[in-house]
Amino acid sequence: MLDTLDAAAVRRWCAGGLAALKRHQGEIDDLNVYPVPDGDTGTNLVLTLTSAQQALAMDLDTLPGDGPTPHGHALRLMARGALLGARGNSGVILSQILRGFADAVAAAPAVRGRELAAALGDAATAAYAAVATPVEGTLLTVVAAAAVAAERADSDDLPTVARAAAGEASRALSRTPEQLPALARAGVVDAGGRGLCLLLDALVEVVTGERPEHPVSAPRPVGPPATSVREAGSEAYAYEVQYLLDAEPAAVTRLREELAGLGDSLVVVGDGAASAGTWNVHVHVNDVGAAIEAGVVAGRPHRITVTRFADQVAPAPAGPADEAPTVPDGRAAVVVAAGAGIAKLFAGEGATVVPGNPSTGELLDAIRATGAAWVVVLPNDPNTQAVASNAAKEAHRLGVKVSVVPTRSPVQALAALAVRDPGRRFEDDVIAMAEAAGACRYAEVCHASREALTVAGPCRPGDVLALVDGEVHLIGSDLLATCTAVVDRMLGGGGELVTLLSGADAPAGLTDAVRDHVTRAWPFVEVHAYPGGQPHYPLLVGVE
Repeated sequence: MLDTLDAAAVRRWCAGGLAALKRHQGEIDDLNVYPVPDGDTGTNLVLTLTSAQQALAMDLDTLPGDGPTPHGHALRLMARGALLGARGNSGVILSQILRGFADAVAAAPAVRGRELAAALGDAATAAYAAVATPVEGTLLTVVAAAAVAAERADSDDLPTVARAAAGEASRALSRTPEQLPALARAGVVDAGGRGLCLLLDALVEVVTGERPEHPVSAPRPVGPPATSVREAGSEAYAYEVQYLLDAEPAAVTRLREELAGLGDSLVVVGDGAASAGTWNVHVHVNDVGAAIEAGVVAGRPHRITVTRFADQVAPAPAGPADEAPTVPDGRAAVVVAAGAGIAKLFAGEGATVVPGNPSTGELLDAIRATGAAWVVVLPNDPNTQAVASNAAKEAHRLGVKVSVVPTRSPVQALAALAVRDPGRRFEDDVIAMAEAAGACRYAEVCHASREALTVAGPCRPGDVLALVDGEVHLIGSDLLATCTAVVDRMLGGGGELVTLLSGADAPAGLTDAVRDHVTRAWPFVEVHAYPGGQPHYPLLVGVE
């Protein structure tokens, strides 16, 4: 039994947590509730914690003379490594949990029970602050439950508090299907929460020398996995506005009041600074200009993003890296892409291309390699958006201004890059790119990897799925017929330009056949077709 969490115990915790995540990596990936083959929460958590362990290994015995305590130094190395290696939303949130944990106890002479409880409380706070719109029934719920249980243990005994936190986290995980309908329909628990439970169990093992008596186990699906449900505010508001804001707390208080009168889904979170700090502002509005102007009055807004809900889209895959020259005016674009063809298209637009599912560090390296003072990042994947935001924050500390346009598909990124104008102010150019991306409706066609209940009805492995804006709209048995049907459905709502990207496994002549169909059925619509080479999706479609 350990009385306190020292630096050696921190390293054993990181190694033990990583080993547990690796053992259960496939299982956590399988908790994915989407019927396409892109479930990767377990993989992202493993990659994030691997980076944390590497950071510890590279600085095993070094401790600055005027720095934090040895255990604080180790925890901060672990958190910093996780931040730079964070992959996907789950990895980003985990990195913030570790950051909050480290900040709480870095200066404490010893980490006993009450210090552990305080650290878990700060970890939960940091996790919620990392998410613009927190949703219960997720990793956030599990870490919050662990923190509450640790505080209620009210003990200086480290093993007692660690066991209480891990036990309640396990119970909170089992309740996540009651909080998220998509999990309930699929008969699974939250994947990110499952990973956190494994990490807390590893902490108990380090502290007590014994594995928990009741280690968390993921329930077997009681029904087919279902498509995930996207959360949104009132349909009365058409735009999501988000930006970072450097401002005083008093000014932020006034900003909250003003934004509350403009829209809903208002979330404003800070970095904990006592005076001037950095705040994350999120709101749904109709008047985009007023929301941004309110930020200008309050302080210095930066990394402004605007998304139109009517055109909001969901996951796209991403691949090989190509370096592109810096834009002559000192601006550059960094794009995440999958497939040699897609990478070539982006390189042709003057962008630096980064392989799919990058870490924070990899994106940061690409941003710095451009040599530009102003950089726009196009993530092309919801999981990569959080990673891109972290990379932008790190780049800002190095003096590089970075804005993230929340593209979720390569076709949206192509639309965004097409409207770049070096004659505009950088912030105005970013907003124009975001609007162009949002105006590009997006579809993907793939084969179902599992049995599922979708909004278009049940599907079986091998069925052809056509997803529009992230939701399954069509289920078919013939690839070409499904592809033409989804294009018809999209053009039925209007459109002048169709972009087709063929996947790595697309049969020969697929895009030619779809283009011929559009030419016959929609003679006034322009069609561009390119070999994309993306995995999983034989066809990606963009309609502008």
